[in-house]
Amino acid sequence: MFRTSNTVVGFLNILSLLLGLTAVVTAAYIHQHGGSDCQKVLQYPLLIGGVFVVLVSTLGIAGSLYRINTALYAYLVVTFLVVVGLAFFTVFALFVTNRKVGQQVSNKGYGEYRVTDFSHWLQRYVVNDKNWDEVKSCLVDAHVCQNLAVNGGRNNDSLIFKHLSTTQSGCCKPPVYCGFRMKNATFWEVPKNGPAANNSDCKTWDNKQDKLCYDCNACKGGVLANIRNQWRHLTIFNGLVLALVTTIYVLGCYAIKNNRWDLRREHQTPAAGHP
Repeated sequence: MFRTSNTVVGFLNILSLLLGLTAVVTAAYIHQHGGSDCQKVLQYPLLIGGVFVVLVSTLGIAGSLYRINTALYAYLVVTFLVVVGLAFFTVFALFVTNRKVGQQVSNKGYGEYRVTDFSHWLQRYVVNDKNWDEVKSCLVDAHVCQNLAVNGGRNNDSLIFKHLSTTQSGCCKPPVYCGFRMKNATFWEVPKNGPAANNSDCKTWDNKQDKLCYDCNACKGGVLANIRNQWRHLTIFNGLVLALVTTIYVLGCYAIKNNRWDLRREHQTPAAGHP
């Protein structure tokens, strides 16, 4: 007979199996039809993650619905490791994003960020020279500065930059301290006597739409600020997932007990008919 815990574990694993298959199909589609450099970055994580979820879900379904305890034991071991991994990542994400960052360097309504304000781990592994080309490619593919170009006819920066994201603030315009004069949202003019600050970002800025400030430290700071904000939201989501996976683990333990009980009854029932 099926028990509630077995049914719930089986149902949840059927859902995760479908999600895993979707990830595998998406990775195969990207590989087959190509795509931008940014999309190709997602190909292997989607494939590996999808295959992992499919395999684990299959173990969960076999163990809970077909009462194969060996599969259920393996499923619980993997689930326990996932619980530990999620807990570790949640603590780690809080640790690397706990510094107060982002300085309001102007009264324009938007902030600008410095790379040095962020944790050394984020600086070393996210915006290093090796990874930045891929990040920059994603920024270009995502057209993060497109809204500014659409509003380029305006020359009121308080209107154009009113709702800038942290990434747009760092990547789509020169830093305020450079003292450039805005002709429109897509073109800035260097003062005749040069930039107001002797900073590499002021020299890096380019009015070409495929360059802008994508190679500026201000852009890297804006990306890190965006990552920090996303990771803080992710920790909340992670906590919910952690609670769900822990619940599934507990239900899986009950499912093993149910399997043992049902199998014991099946073995004992024939013997009961003999003297």
